[in-house]
Amino acid sequence: MPFNLHHLPGPGPRPGPRETIALLAGLMALNAFAIDAMIPALPDIGASLNVAHENDRQLVVVAYFLGFASTQLVWGPLADRFGRKPILAAGVTLYVLFALLCGLAGSFALLIAGRVAMGASAAVTRVLVVAMVRDLFEGEAMARTMSLVFMVFMVVPVLAPSIGQFILLFGEWRSIFMVLAAYGLAMLAWSWFRLPETLHPEYRRSLAPREIIGAAVVAVKEPLSRGYTLALTVTFGALVAYISSIQQIIAEAFGQPQAIGIVFGAIAAPMALASWTNAKVVGRFGLRRVGHGGTLAFSIVTIIHLLVAVTGHESLWTFIVLQSLTMVCFSFASSNLSTLAMDRMAAIAGTASSVQGVVGTIGAAIIGYAIGRAFDGTVLPFLWGMAGCAVAGLVLIILTEPKRLFAGPSAVGAQLEPHAAAKA
Repeated sequence: MPFNLHHLPGPGPRPGPRETIALLAGLMALNAFAIDAMIPALPDIGASLNVAHENDRQLVVVAYFLGFASTQLVWGPLADRFGRKPILAAGVTLYVLFALLCGLAGSFALLIAGRVAMGASAAVTRVLVVAMVRDLFEGEAMARTMSLVFMVFMVVPVLAPSIGQFILLFGEWRSIFMVLAAYGLAMLAWSWFRLPETLHPEYRRSLAPREIIGAAVVAVKEPLSRGYTLALTVTFGALVAYISSIQQIIAEAFGQPQAIGIVFGAIAAPMALASWTNAKVVGRFGLRRVGHGGTLAFSIVTIIHLLVAVTGHESLWTFIVLQSLTMVCFSFASSNLSTLAMDRMAAIAGTASSVQGVVGTIGAAIIGYAIGRAFDGTVLPFLWGMAGCAVAGLVLIILTEPKRLFAGPSAVGAQLEPHAAAKA
């Protein structure tokens, strides 16, 4: 059954698949937009809040990821027990309040604390959107929907700085956080009035520590879940590195701070097109063929880009072209890896999404921050980091499914029965 929202028990709204996908994507955008919409304002934030070292401004982005990782293991089990809808509403409400706190912060320390709390609240959208996609869709339909949802999660952080720059035309850096709060309120209302409860009754779980730990152990031990989560972690680390470093790369390595908006747009547009294309072709060619092929291409392009820079042929234009190709390949890789990681997790979707999210977010934040902190005024540390992430992701995929590399369309993997996790 490709889309089973209308077969959920109980009364409530029954939006069609298009509205459902749009709503889920909007919730994912809530989180993605908050990651780095304030990047163009980092110099203003530093000046306003007396930040002495320029590299410390990256903490505004990294702190969000740390908060984002800190509560995913809370939201998932709660949603598996009480349902998706009330837990989603609670998390989004907190997100709005902490966005307002960031907008009113009078010190850099308070801003960073607010960003951690904001990320911790927004983690509910990442966990529950993935779980709800797993609740509602099966097989290649799940792959297509997950691709569209993760397209938002991947592309919006690349577009967000341009949106932030637009907001700055009409106000100071605090206005960005006020816009985030307003968007949060809008998504809270839409999801509350139009989204039904998607948790199947037979998958409802208790909050007994033994059950939660058992489900988490299953998510870690199951080979596809473990292997593809690790591959996605290092792959997503490249995106965090890009988000953390791009402002300094354009402004300092190339000396073109006025070109930041153009660079963001030039890289984001092909990336968005690739993600949209992935959603169209994955049903025809299969998750593995597209995802594995995208990861291989990601490795090849990043290595070529690194060689161009090492040999002294890098310019702003070569950077834009090759980084655009890099993010195109990234788009074909990442959303399919996330879908494969959830393939066998229907019975414990909330907890599995939490575990995978925690591992992926903390790992990606550490990797991305390490690459960003290595910035030395040139693009080389960044490009070494990108190539390393891409190759590591490919190696992890090979180790996870060596006999199914580039395999074509196939049926959904064997599912865990609801009682299986409890026995772990």
